[in-house]
Amino acid sequence: MCTERPAVLIGKPWARYVPSPDAPWNLQRVVHLHRRAGFAATWSELQRDLKDGPNASIDRLLTGRTRCDGVPQDFVSTADTLAIRAGSVERLKAWWVYRMMFGPDPLTERLVSLWHNHFATSAAKVGMAVHRQNEIFRRFARAPFGELLRHVIHDPALLVWLDAPANRKEHPNENLGRELMELFTLGFGHYTEKDVKEASRALTGWTVDEDKFKEDAGLHDPAEKTILGQTGHWKGDDLVRLLLEHPATSERLAFRICELFMGDGATDVGGLKSLAAGLREHHLDIGWAVETVLRSEAFFANANLGNRIIGPVEYVVGAVRALELFDPAPSTLILAEYISNLGHDLFYPPNVFGWPGGRSWINSRSAIGRCNFALALAAGTELGRPMAFDPRVVAQRHGRDGDLAAIVNFYAELLLGVVPPGMWRDRLLKALGPKLVADVPTSRQAVALVLASPEAQLS
Repeated sequence: MCTERPAVLIGKPWARYVPSPDAPWNLQRVVHLHRRAGFAATWSELQRDLKDGPNASIDRLLTGRTRCDGVPQDFVSTADTLAIRAGSVERLKAWWVYRMMFGPDPLTERLVSLWHNHFATSAAKVGMAVHRQNEIFRRFARAPFGELLRHVIHDPALLVWLDAPANRKEHPNENLGRELMELFTLGFGHYTEKDVKEASRALTGWTVDEDKFKEDAGLHDPAEKTILGQTGHWKGDDLVRLLLEHPATSERLAFRICELFMGDGATDVGGLKSLAAGLREHHLDIGWAVETVLRSEAFFANANLGNRIIGPVEYVVGAVRALELFDPAPSTLILAEYISNLGHDLFYPPNVFGWPGGRSWINSRSAIGRCNFALALAAGTELGRPMAFDPRVVAQRHGRDGDLAAIVNFYAELLLGVVPPGMWRDRLLKALGPKLVADVPTSRQAVALVLASPEAQLS
């Protein structure tokens, strides 16, 4: 349980959030929580959390009980069936989208996405092996990082991706050793080229046999190696231990976690170092760090609201969930294709560094793509649903029906947490034409315009 984790918070940046006049627990912050730590929420879920307060709301996220809408009773068996029957990576993408859209634990799926980017492995080289790797990410998403790292680095997907079978004492291959240091643990600047060569020697003998990890003593270089200033007859697991003990690893993990949950400029060097120090004290416990950030004053500060560009997965899945398109739901195959077209091709990272994220998610092509998705979602049938979407039905369900201005207000609050100040609503209504009648076509256009607005690209 999340409440059993140590409650100690390191330093002022991560002091626990307490609602105040400057930072009230309001709809905007509830929407912020769900968009950063999940994939948006329905109006009922938002109102429940607004009433229950931050502690209960975060408890639900941390324990995988946050969703009260759209979770099928047979979710587990359906997800397992989809995975078993996935005969292609395209269908595997659809399986993952299904998990993100319908699963009861959106926070874990966000962390799975984080680790997929951290240990960027492409199906272009390893094929369906990415499925088992994805399940490892899920199983150890919030575990101490050492547990996750040891399982991922012994998994054939990563070993094949980084050419471990070609690394033998006669001809060391540096790919795995370099990326283990640069990307997975220490980060650039905390090791030397000599360390990379010595690390590669320690990893000789790690190979794959019948789709399983194997340590072949005949291929291993048993001589002494000096890595990060420490000398010994190091093997691969010794190298992993040395890297986990190095303080730079905690700093890199703190950066990754803040990259996921904090917006541009919302965390300074002191905050990162404070979180890294806490990670070291808690044996690199990712669950502790996630809870520390999500419960923090910094996470709910005004400076952290609406200043992070959301990625294609968050944009697509979050819109489907917020609009309650559950029964019937859009085709997850089509949704996965939209996500790919918007720049996030699941299981196919562009390189070993993964997706850069942030501002790179938005360019002229992706901006048009997001507008097209908003229009397709509002239309409904273009995404594989047998019926069109009627925005008035959702509004009426929650007592928010009325004229077109009322519809715009409701969907702005649902998707953004607030009706943007200034002339935002007036400009949107003007774009819809002279009539303010909330008929079905115009209401759909209104929802599409809210989804396509610049404010909807931020969380």
